[in-house]
Order: sequence, then structure tokens, then C-alpha cells
Amino acid sequence: MTAQVSSSATQDVETPHSEILAEVRNHIGHLTLNRPGGLNAINLDMVRALQHHLDTWSTDPAIKAVVLRGAGEKAFCAGGDIRSLYDSYHSQGTLHYTFFEEEYALDLTLHHYPKPLVALMDGFVLGGGMGLVQGADFRIVTERSKLAMPEVGIGYFPDVGGSYFLTRTPGQLGTYLGVSGVQIRASDALYCGLADHFIESSRLPDFDAALSTLKWTLSPADDLKTLIESLTDSSPSAPPLATLRPLIDDVFSAPTVSAIVDRLRAVTLPEHRDWATATADLLLTRSPLAMAVTLEMLRRGRELPLEQCFELELHLDRQWFDRGDLMEGVRALIIDKDKTPHWNPPSLNELDAAHVASFFSDFKPTGA
Repeated sequence: MTAQVSSSATQDVETPHSEILAEVRNHIGHLTLNRPGGLNAINLDMVRALQHHLDTWSTDPAIKAVVLRGAGEKAFCAGGDIRSLYDSYHSQGTLHYTFFEEEYALDLTLHHYPKPLVALMDGFVLGGGMGLVQGADFRIVTERSKLAMPEVGIGYFPDVGGSYFLTRTPGQLGTYLGVSGVQIRASDALYCGLADHFIESSRLPDFDAALSTLKWTLSPADDLKTLIESLTDSSPSAPPLATLRPLIDDVFSAPTVSAIVDRLRAVTLPEHRDWATATADLLLTRSPLAMAVTLEMLRRGRELPLEQCFELELHLDRQWFDRGDLMEGVRALIIDKDKTPHWNPPSLNELDAAHVASFFSDFKPTGA
């Protein structure tokens, strides 16, 4: 599909093989992540193309709103293209630094965008995909949506603003999601405040058609809200996290990851025992260092404004390739695929609190 755009300025940027499709219909800019074979994982070229289109449309009086979506039926975006970051680090390149700087700048653009943003979160919305949607005004999930910040599973921490949007969820739900990296479905995403509306995937073509015939009578945000609410369905099920919430709030308020695991092992209530055991077992497969740094990052992020959360994450990024577990996680799960990462340290019992604290010792946020 050839990109159709509103101005020659927007046509100047094209990603390889049209990895970002841009089109304007009825005063709405549509941006589609177009790597369905790779679950729309985002790379630096895509980041730059998205930034370019958004910047152009932000000052174009003919554009009233922007819609973000992913090509195919499997994913909005399954995260960043971490293989390219692995290759950059081992070839002593700069991509692994540049990517995060520009990706975070894009995410901030989305959070502060002057026109209404609609994010169609159909399929997987993981890691970097969450960074693209959490600044949107209308975050729409379907029965196929699967949301997660799964970074601890590859020896990393939940970035792209995770230290902000995870800590704005009720109670300790964001701590649970960040430290465990588990996936949630539509009902839990709505319960956590990580999504706003539920629409059956079968009705997405109707929604897209309605956007093309929408009459702009009020403000763009009000017109979009009326349209979205006319198609909104009730959530497909009760949110499982609502039942687990009291237990999660208690367990994930513990001061350390080891204490979290101990509290999970101590759960005896029959209705929660299986979940607690499975969660404890899962945590023991994650990078101990990544979980410990994540826990501290989230505790700090709760008290920081959005911009300083991104500064904190970038501060950690600049150390992580040399000092963290990401390269080993990528090696084990993506390069060699032996699925046996050798974390450093290998267990929670061997974590050094001073080492964890050292990742944060020189952090000085702007304006502090």
C-alpha cells in the first residue's frame, strides 16, 4: 500500500519497505506500523518516520486528529527491535544509545501532542508498543489485546515511560506488572487504567469507516469521544486483577524482590495459592538485577513527573548495556535461543543492595 499524505513535507520521509504507512482521510492522520511479520516491532527508522509525521501534522490546520495502529491481526507493536541493539553494542556502534534517546523523545511527543490521539491496541502491545499508546487520549483495546511490560524476562527494566504510567495504576498493580512482566488482557487493562475503551475486533472496520465520514461539529476530541462511545462494548469479562488486588497490594509493597517472593510463598488461602506459587516461580526465572532495579525505579517514579521519569530511564539505559543483564537475555532468548540465561548475579540471594543503589546514585533530574 502506497502512503497517502497531506503535504509534500510529509512525503519526504519513507522507511524501508514502507514500515510506516501514512495516510490522511477526513482530516485525520492515520499512522500504521507496517511490519506484521515481525509483530510490528519498532526500529530507529520507524521512530524517525513517526516523529516526522507527527511533527508535520501537529502544525497542519487541516489535521484534526491522529490514529495509531499496527498492520495485521496479531499485534499493534510487540516492542523494540532489540536484535539491532544487541548487534550495535557488540560492534561498538552507537545505535543502542541513539535509539532510546529518540524513542523516548517520540513517546514524550505523544504524551504532549496538541491534537487528539487514538491508539488501536489490537493484539500484542508490549514494551515499546506501550510507550506509543500510553500518551494517547483514546486507548482502545479488543478481545485480542495482550498488554505487558515484559522487559525483566530479557534482563532489562520497563522503560518508555513505564516508571510513570505503571506507577499511576491503582495500588501496587503497576509494581506487579513491572517486576513480573506478565501479560494482561482487555478487562485488566481497563481496570488498571492502561486502556480507556473496549471494542470488539470485528467492529474495527466499522470504526475505521465511521472515521472517514465523521462530521466535525464540536471539538475534535468531543466528536471522537461520541463516535468511540457509540461503538464501545462492555468488557468481555470481569477483571481477574480485581479479585487479586488486595493480595497484590500486600505482596508487592514488600521492600525487596526477595521479600516479595517470601510473601508469595507464604500465601495459604486456597483460592490464591496457585496464583501465588506460579508468580513466585515466575519471578525466579527473571533477571534478579533487572527486577531489583525495576522495583527501585518504580518506587522513585511514583514521585516524579513524566519528563523526569524519562530522564531516569535514560540514566539507567546509559549504564545498562555494560552493567546490566540485557545482552545476556537477548543472547539466550533471541540469538542462541537456548533459553538458559546466565544472570549476574544468578539468584536473588546473591543481590548486593549497594550495587542496585549504584545505578541511581548519580541521577540528577532536570529542575531538581
